[in-house]
Amino acid sequence: MANTDTSVGQRRLGTGGLEVSALGLGCMGMSDFYGPADRTESIATIHEALDSGITLLDTGDFYGMGHNEMLIAEALKDRPRDKVVLSVKFGAQRDPAGNWLGYDSRPNAVKTALAYTLKRLGTDYVDVYRPSRLDPAVPIEETIGAIADMVKAGYVRHIGLSEVGAATIRRAAAVHPICDLQIEYSLLSRGIEADILPACRELGIGITAYGVLSRGLISGRWSKDRGAAKDFRAANPRFQGENLEHNLALVDALRGIADRLDVSVATVAIAWVLSRGPDIVPLVGARRREQLADARRAATLSLAADDLAAIEAAVPKGAAAGERYPSAQLLHLDSERGA
Repeated sequence: MANTDTSVGQRRLGTGGLEVSALGLGCMGMSDFYGPADRTESIATIHEALDSGITLLDTGDFYGMGHNEMLIAEALKDRPRDKVVLSVKFGAQRDPAGNWLGYDSRPNAVKTALAYTLKRLGTDYVDVYRPSRLDPAVPIEETIGAIADMVKAGYVRHIGLSEVGAATIRRAAAVHPICDLQIEYSLLSRGIEADILPACRELGIGITAYGVLSRGLISGRWSKDRGAAKDFRAANPRFQGENLEHNLALVDALRGIADRLDVSVATVAIAWVLSRGPDIVPLVGARRREQLADARRAATLSLAADDLAAIEAAVPKGAAAGERYPSAQLLHLDSERGA
């Protein structure tokens, strides 16, 4: 049976002394991709996260074309800066209509993007700065070298990576210590376990795992009766046709375990990611305060060996139907190209 404690807790990312809350708040949905969001509720959600011990806030300068950073700045204006860990992605290029234009991780672009991020966030430094994807036109060594210049100048505390494979991780780490890799990891997305996770552990690099609820698919709140997705999930293969039916059957199997433990399906899914190692920090994309409850419960849920075995039986590795991104987007993921 599961045991509980009473705190969110802390975990260490990398070997450079970065301590973060065992859960992070992914702020993307407060500005982009999931339809309209409520500014007042978004700020209240950030405040509640901070008050409950979730002090790692993850954003990107392209979330709402700067909107997300300004939202976070508003939420933090009366909070001590040193009590919050800000993780920022950069490099994705968009036009005024929000269309994607590719990536730019050239050294001067890195420093320019950081300058605008610092201004929007209203801060003198970013705790973790990372390219959102590998720029195929720029060697990773040049990008990391530019961020390292910003570390030396005091504008960045730690360097992270996002959605890159083991070979790229090794090249980046040879230039400067990397604190964490941000990458999708959940019961339905376990591709990192073959090569990427072992490489990170060999190099002392932590994992900040996004998509822990597979964009709501394994939250326990999605159903066939809900109809087709009205946001970016409409193009996600796992939310379409027979794939959706198959994946929801996996959720039903997981629900039986959740009912036995007297928690939600979402709590079980998040707790499973937490159980994969002390170097893994799940990012929970809550847009409303009520959604934080599942995450906080997961942080206090210790899954016993029989619980974990039951979860593995209900949702075996590789059981998901459909890729985690549309095929065109997969082409931009260095993490999908093998070691």
